[in-house]
Amino acid sequence: MRRRIFEIIEKSEVDDRLSSLYDYFMIMIILISLFPLAFKQNNSIFMMMDKVAVFIFIVDYILRWMTADYKFEKKRISSFLKYPFSFMAIVDLLSILPSLTIVNSGFKAFRILRMIRAMKVLRIFKIVRYSKSFEIIGNVIRRSKESLIAVCILAIGYILISALVIFNVEPESFDNFFDAIYWATVSLTTVGYGDIYPVTTFGRVITMISSIFGIAIVALPAGIITAGYMSEVDKQDEE
Repeated sequence: MRRRIFEIIEKSEVDDRLSSLYDYFMIMIILISLFPLAFKQNNSIFMMMDKVAVFIFIVDYILRWMTADYKFEKKRISSFLKYPFSFMAIVDLLSILPSLTIVNSGFKAFRILRMIRAMKVLRIFKIVRYSKSFEIIGNVIRRSKESLIAVCILAIGYILISALVIFNVEPESFDNFFDAIYWATVSLTTVGYGDIYPVTTFGRVITMISSIFGIAIVALPAGIITAGYMSEVDKQDEE
């Protein structure tokens, strides 16, 4: 019985219709639970939607915890102790906690979480578990993590160096070093909000150079992920 529950909620094989229906159902519940966040006012309908959604999330969390030994392929109690600390289990828990006071007003210890209403947005990350596309992207990121980490280190180094240069070249335009880091990040991504900017000619030249190199650095992870995604899709098609 537990094996079948695990296959339905976790594995989602292509030929398992019940598992696929469960995935679509959970995606629908997640999207419904996020709908009230688009409104400032709360009403009885939104509260009822949240109650139903969080109840389903709790049941899903318990079922996954009950079948943790199948997930980790270890018939030991350590699997049940390990599961709550896995990434997706933490996401599940954080998406549930802000609504516990709605389900039961006796959870007074969690009332502070009602102030952190935005935490419910974490529910969107639950979709990763139920979407094949996100599963492919996850595989791509895992297989390309060394290249992506190298690019990330390069970007961070570039931001810090650019910030140090502009902060010393034009200190009057930046109140502190964090402002320089903010400017360097905006320049790297070529967003250009314009709230903080250099005013001297030399400072503007540095900004242009930073933006030009920023385009190349930002394009690197996109290229890595795109190439890995196409490779993963081709691999799945062959299988």
